[in-house]
Amino acid sequence: MISNLAKPLSKKLLFAMLIVTIGVEVLLYLSRYSYMASSLYDGVMVGSFFIGWKLYRRLASPADPPKRPRQMMMQFTGAFLVFFLGSTVINIYSTNTFQAFSDDYDQYVQDYAETQSFDVNEDEEGAPIDPVWSFFDKVDTIGADLYADTLAGLEEVWRLSYMILFLIVFKKLFPKRWVSGRRDLFLMLSLFLTSILFGVDHTLDTEQPWSIRIGAIVTFANMGLLFGLILLWTRNLWVTVLVHSIYDITATLSWYYIDYAVEYCALGLFIVHMILLSIEKLKHSRLKKKMGTNEPLEISN
Repeated sequence: MISNLAKPLSKKLLFAMLIVTIGVEVLLYLSRYSYMASSLYDGVMVGSFFIGWKLYRRLASPADPPKRPRQMMMQFTGAFLVFFLGSTVINIYSTNTFQAFSDDYDQYVQDYAETQSFDVNEDEEGAPIDPVWSFFDKVDTIGADLYADTLAGLEEVWRLSYMILFLIVFKKLFPKRWVSGRRDLFLMLSLFLTSILFGVDHTLDTEQPWSIRIGAIVTFANMGLLFGLILLWTRNLWVTVLVHSIYDITATLSWYYIDYAVEYCALGLFIVHMILLSIEKLKHSRLKKKMGTNEPLEISN
């Protein structure tokens, strides 16, 4: 897989990956000053889907057999549950270790929830609003959050692009070690660097004191490490994108729409995972029993 990731890139693809990586970080920083930068950031994230479509095959090995839909579903549910448990541990750790960040984040969630909980059935003067306008106001309120959370999943294209770029650089800088086949260190180093950058990027769009910023970097870097491990474990970019998006969507819903939405989602996926796992085990058991009872076939000349 490492050799496949570090295959040569065309100039067009390299340019596109640089926009998705370094360009996105510049836009994130500028978004604290400019709404246009925020819009450009969203546009680049939408476009990153097509870059991911060019890169996702590099994760798979040609020798790997194609996965059936049930196996793909199990891979997704298992990956989400792993991230849910890991993120829970990270949140507990950050709450107890980085008090300033924890208090600031709680206040942010509370303030954000209050801005989204206004009564859209009345205007500022208390006069009733037309039901059609009220409906679309609610759609805009919810839809903007769901759109942003969906785009957040495409940050995994950013991660994969950065990992590929790092591996290509390591391949050029350390050719002897690369040829010797000892490349796992390069992959782990790429994962570590992208995780740190993931944490830093979550602080670029706002100005914060260092007491809060350090907590944010460590917390989100650990989250990024989890996503990176899921990416390498599943060898499936789109499964990781889906896990990231759904986790962010349910986390946002839990702020002011459905209490414990993340936990409900995790519980539902756990039940689905156990059902699929039971079906797979039953299928393998029946196949093993069938093969054990079959008599050897006679080969005729």
